[in-house]
Amino acid sequence: MIRQRTIREKVVCTGVGLHTGRPIQLQLLPAPVDNHITFVRADMAPHAELRAHIEHVADTTLATSLATGVNGSRAQVGTVEHLLAALAGLGIDNIRVLLDGPEVPILDGSAKPFVELLLSAGIEEQRRSKRFLVIKREVKVVDGHKLARLSPGPGFHITCSLDFDHPLISPTPFKFEFSDGAFRREVASARTFGFLGDVQALQARGLARGASLANAIAIDHYRVLNPEGLRFPDEFVRHKVLDAIGDLSLFGMPLIGKAHLSRSGHALNTKLVQAVLSDPRNYEIVEPRDSELLAASYGGKNPFAVFEPVEGVA
Repeated sequence: MIRQRTIREKVVCTGVGLHTGRPIQLQLLPAPVDNHITFVRADMAPHAELRAHIEHVADTTLATSLATGVNGSRAQVGTVEHLLAALAGLGIDNIRVLLDGPEVPILDGSAKPFVELLLSAGIEEQRRSKRFLVIKREVKVVDGHKLARLSPGPGFHITCSLDFDHPLISPTPFKFEFSDGAFRREVASARTFGFLGDVQALQARGLARGASLANAIAIDHYRVLNPEGLRFPDEFVRHKVLDAIGDLSLFGMPLIGKAHLSRSGHALNTKLVQAVLSDPRNYEIVEPRDSELLAASYGGKNPFAVFEPVEGVA
């Protein structure tokens, strides 16, 4: 049985919102089985709660934002993708995320600080098996030259390519085979990035107020402006894979299938999730219990065994 996971104890961090520039406190708390990932706006009375699911996606401009109506008012949580990627990357199914503001803090612009925070809390297996969403037939969404596609396949794989007219951003596709160990090694520390001119224009419009070299890669026409340089030669495309893992987690459960993304972003990623769920013939929800039987039916490999043992799991 592949069990659901939560964290062992509460952990807290504080950072600025990338777009609001506001200091925000984030608390992560354990949650019971089948409670999913729930964001709580603790600064609203009564507290506004919304599940991390595609039905609550409200905006995909520059980041993925969730929203719901509470007593006639609108509760929104922005920039959720890096935290969602960290939770998906560690196989955490149930958690409460308390915020005292409208945005998840950006921290260093990657998922790494969230991964470290979650591991410091300890990860605990629960008494219920995971459910997986298995892609049964190909689904794709297209926007001009942009493409996002999901097709059947064992495990969870992402192939991602970019197309920027910049000497540092390679169009070579990055191929990622998911496991929680591979996520931590290959993707979690890849930071968000932006062109200097675009950031300056956004800030002039009152956006990206919290952006700095401490939480994003800034590039001009030919160079990286961050003194420390890049963490990977292809950090840009790895970050797009990180974003996609966060966005695709809005299925509400781990995904089994092959994703192909070309020039995709938050808008197309979330449209792909909606397109899959629009027709029940596209997918199946399974709760694997017998690993040996599953492996036998897949030529000796369990297609759901994408979560490696994590140090500190109880």
